[in-house]
Amino acid sequence: MDANWRDNKLYPLLGILLLSIFLYFNFNSNSGDNPITFPILWQSKMGFVSANSTHFIVVNDGASAENQSTFYVNGWNSYWLMQESLWAGPSRSRVSKMLKRGAEMGLTVCRTWAFNDGHGPNALQMSPGVFNERAFRGLDYVIVEARKHGIRLILSLVNNLNNFGGKAQYVRWAQEAGNNVSSSSSSNDSFFSDPMIKDYYKAYVKAILTRKNSLSGVKYVDEPSIFAWELMNEPRCASSSSAPILQAWLTEMAAFVKSMDRKHLVTVGLEGFYGHNSTKGLDVNPGEWAASLGSDFIQNSAIKNIDFASVHAYPDSWIPHHDTEAKARFLSQWVDSHISDGDHLLKKPVLFTEVGSLVHSNNQGVADKDILLKTVYDKIYESAKERQAGAGALIWQLLVEGVEEYSDRFSFVAWDNPSTYKLILKQSCRLQSIFGKSIHSRKLHKDLCSGQQP
Repeated sequence: MDANWRDNKLYPLLGILLLSIFLYFNFNSNSGDNPITFPILWQSKMGFVSANSTHFIVVNDGASAENQSTFYVNGWNSYWLMQESLWAGPSRSRVSKMLKRGAEMGLTVCRTWAFNDGHGPNALQMSPGVFNERAFRGLDYVIVEARKHGIRLILSLVNNLNNFGGKAQYVRWAQEAGNNVSSSSSSNDSFFSDPMIKDYYKAYVKAILTRKNSLSGVKYVDEPSIFAWELMNEPRCASSSSAPILQAWLTEMAAFVKSMDRKHLVTVGLEGFYGHNSTKGLDVNPGEWAASLGSDFIQNSAIKNIDFASVHAYPDSWIPHHDTEAKARFLSQWVDSHISDGDHLLKKPVLFTEVGSLVHSNNQGVADKDILLKTVYDKIYESAKERQAGAGALIWQLLVEGVEEYSDRFSFVAWDNPSTYKLILKQSCRLQSIFGKSIHSRKLHKDLCSGQQP
């Protein structure tokens, strides 16, 4: 080796490398408020997902129709990813583990919160238009890690419930600003109608969409690992009389998102209940109460700028006194009805974005969760084979060890429940047997479905 080259080139390069390693282990593993992170120099290619009538389509390189492929979803919910990404070290490693294990089960889409409004020192939005950079960097990390593992994200933008702030927090902010908005313990419907509150929400959405990822340098609007924006998690009103207000809000906000971002899909975040004006309400809804919440699956999903319909399914909560067989019958009809609506009325894909059931076994030792989940999975598989509108299902919700604080009655660690784990993997492989795996998935997990039968 030439001595001059060694002195002039090699040693400085080694010095830079050693310094980088030192900084990484001394700062990036620190769990302080502002961990030092290094920019991502390379990311795998991903195509954007779009909707073509009743199907999702992945455009692999954006060049031609020949490079488009139909995309049916097997996915999951882990709402806690951003919260666990606030700190480097073990906390972020749990996020990476969840995304990696999801990919190892063949899962392709994860739904998670992109909101935390005024909810303590770790809030993303501290007050209207004021953001916590540390929390934003946590969301940056989630997006980068998702892309690393070939996972696409549905990012929900606000909560109907009070958890992590929700619409009630927006109402409180307006009141604190001196705005005379009505509120009560049972209603925060002014969230959908008050001009100041609507401006708050729009400012928040704009901040999210125009965010430039601190790790990758990619703006969120240009990020292909984002599958879709969800306007609200489970929008409800205090009564059906507020239904027109909710419909107007959804129409306005869907158009607002599309005015800034034409690359990503937009969905509502509905539970799927039919309103009073629907002929299906009494026959398909889990009870009369479901029609009184101001939402309507058909009307809300038919909005021009809503790209696909979202549905939830919680038979254990909605019809708690029925046995497993009756819950499975309800679930079968629930899924069939919404898929039919997607095919014949909406002409849009229908994604079951939350499918939840309790984790316990019946007298024969068979997990009720497996029976109910299999009911949905079988319907999606049949829909995929027939190229129908039932575009996929996302289980609620998956955890890893160490994040028990985010658990609820429907949460579980998949690999600690072998029968459910096998069921999830089988569904992934059944869908892959029809449509094939992405190039990224093939590289990561070549033997994922070996030995699996449809």
